[in-house]
Amino acid sequence: MENYTNLVEAITDLQAKGYIEDFNLQQNCLECRGGAFKVFHDEFVIDKVFRFDVDTDPGDQSILYAISSDKYHLKGLLVNGYGIYTEDITNEMAQKLRY
Repeated sequence: MENYTNLVEAITDLQAKGYIEDFNLQQNCLECRGGAFKVFHDEFVIDKVFRFDVDTDPGDQSILYAISSDKYHLKGLLVNGYGIYTEDITNEMAQKLRY
């Protein structure tokens, strides 16, 4: 199991392991490649989740999701702050991203 000391280290290592897409959270899906792919909650799995807490600055707290979609043959990363569930997203997406 990977133990990363910071977000940049985790992203760099996971990209080297093939998680190259940059997923963006939308209301009811994840998007990548400028919106060319819209991946819905039942079309992806969360392979790994990493939580980064920086004691000195609450604004630096984040969650990194390593995500894959067999349907689209995609592997990528989603970075979000701890306030992810305050975003206007569907219940299905909120449930999927909960860990």
